[in-house]
Amino acid sequence: MSLLPLKHSAGPIRFGTDGWRGVLGVDVTAATMLQAASAAAQELAAAAPEGLDSREVLIGFDRRFLAPELAELAAAAVQGCHLLPLLANDPTPTPTMSWLVRQRQALGALVITASHNPPEWLGLKIKGSFGGSVDSAFTRRVERRLQAGSVVPPGRGPISRFDAWTPYLAGLSQLVDCRMLAQRLKNMGLRVLVDAMHGAAAGGLSRLLGPSVGEIRGCRDPLFGGHGPEPLAPNLWDLTRRIKAAGILEKTAVGLAFDGDGDRLAAVDETGAFCSTQQLIPLLIDHLGRDSSRPGVVVKTVSGSDLMTSVAEHRGRRVVETAVGFKHIAAVMRQEAVLLGGEESGGVGFGHHLPERDGLLAALLVLEALVTAEQPLGERLATLQRRSGLQLHYDRLDLRLGAPASRNRLLAVLQQQPPRTVAGEPVTEINHRDGIKLRLGEGRGHWLMLRFSGTEPLLRLYCEAPSVERVQATLAWAEAFVQGL
Repeated sequence: MSLLPLKHSAGPIRFGTDGWRGVLGVDVTAATMLQAASAAAQELAAAAPEGLDSREVLIGFDRRFLAPELAELAAAAVQGCHLLPLLANDPTPTPTMSWLVRQRQALGALVITASHNPPEWLGLKIKGSFGGSVDSAFTRRVERRLQAGSVVPPGRGPISRFDAWTPYLAGLSQLVDCRMLAQRLKNMGLRVLVDAMHGAAAGGLSRLLGPSVGEIRGCRDPLFGGHGPEPLAPNLWDLTRRIKAAGILEKTAVGLAFDGDGDRLAAVDETGAFCSTQQLIPLLIDHLGRDSSRPGVVVKTVSGSDLMTSVAEHRGRRVVETAVGFKHIAAVMRQEAVLLGGEESGGVGFGHHLPERDGLLAALLVLEALVTAEQPLGERLATLQRRSGLQLHYDRLDLRLGAPASRNRLLAVLQQQPPRTVAGEPVTEINHRDGIKLRLGEGRGHWLMLRFSGTEPLLRLYCEAPSVERVQATLAWAEAFVQGL
C-alpha cells in the first residue's frame, strides 16, 4: 500500500470531524472562506431554535497566518446575510466562543482555526446556539447550500468588535475557586509550567492563577516552531526538559500543554514523563466522580483508554462509547446528564460547563485533583493505576495516505477479512464503530485500532497494551500489515 505524500489540490468544501480544514492558499482562500462563512451563517439562522430571536453570530480566530484577516472576511460574509457579526478583538481559544454563544444567547459562532493541524493549514469551525460544535446533519446542509450556490455577497458596513477573554475567564472562575487553587499550589510547592505551543490559549492560565504559573512559547508564531501545535510528546521536548530540570533541583513541578486553539490538553509529570489525555481523563473521572452531587454518565470515544472505563465503573458511573470526534460526545451531552466526556486526542468536556472541549477548564480541574490528593501528577496517576489493576501504556502512529485506491483496498480488507491474530496475539473482539478496533487477548488493556482521520489525509494506528514494548510491537505489526496490502 502506497503511503507517499500526494500533491495537494483544491476540491469542494467538505466538513470533517470538526469543521472544514485545508491548506491555506489552496483549499482555504479569501473566496472559499467567504463562501463557507456565508453558507454557515445562513444555516445558523435557518436552524435557530424556536424562541431564539438573536441575530448575533460571534467570530473568533486563532493565531495562524492570515487567521485575523480571514476572520474579518467571515464577519463581512455574516453581515451580507443580514445578520449581526461580532468579531473578537484578539485570538482566543475556541471554547471561549462556545461559552460566549451561550452567555449572549447568540445564533452561534464561526471560528477561524485549524486546531492542531500543520502550520500551512487553516479552516472554519461552526458552533451552534447550544454552545458546541454543530453535528454532521448541520454541516451536510451547509455543504448543500454551497453546492446550490446559495451564497450572498459580503456586507460592507463597519464590524463591531468585543472583548472575548474577560467574560470567559470570569466564567471559569465561577466553576473553579482559582484563588484557593493558587494558594494550595503554593502551599504544596507545586510549580506549574504551561507550554502554550504559540497557540490561542497563551496567557489564559496565568491570568487565572497568577504568579504560580510560568509559561513558555507564549508568543505568536504562525509556524509553531516548525510542527503542528498538537500536544504530543515529540513536540514538547522543551517543556519536558524544563520539568526534568525542576525535578533535579528538588522542586515538584507539573507541565501543561495546549493545542493551537486551546481546546485540547496534555501534561508532563514531575519526572518529565509525558501524560496524554488517555491518563488525564481517568484522573478527572476519579476526581469529579467521587462527588455524588455531580450527576451523569462518562462518555468516551472508541479510541479512549480502558482505564477510563475501569475508573468510571469504580465510581459507579455508567460509560457511553461513541465514534471518534467530540461532536459525537456533545450529542450525548445534549441528551442526558454527563459528568464528563473525553477523547483520546486531548479534548475533554464537562457536563456542568458546555457540550464542548475546553483545555483551560480541564487544566484547572487537573490541578484541583492534584492539590486535593496532595500528590504530584506522576504519583497520583500511579496510585490510580494500582487501584484499578491496569498498568497501561499507549501510543499512536499516523501514516500519510497514498492513492485513494489504496485506502479503498484497506477498507475492504478490514471489513471483509479482518486479521485473526495481531503480533502473535489472538483477536478476541472486533469493533466497527469507527474504523476497526481489534481487542487482543482476554480482559482489558490490549487493543489495536485503525481509523482514517476526519481532518487530515492520514491513517491513524492506535494501540494500548500492558507494556511499552507490546505497544511498539503491535504498532510495528500494524504498519507492516498496511504497507503489505
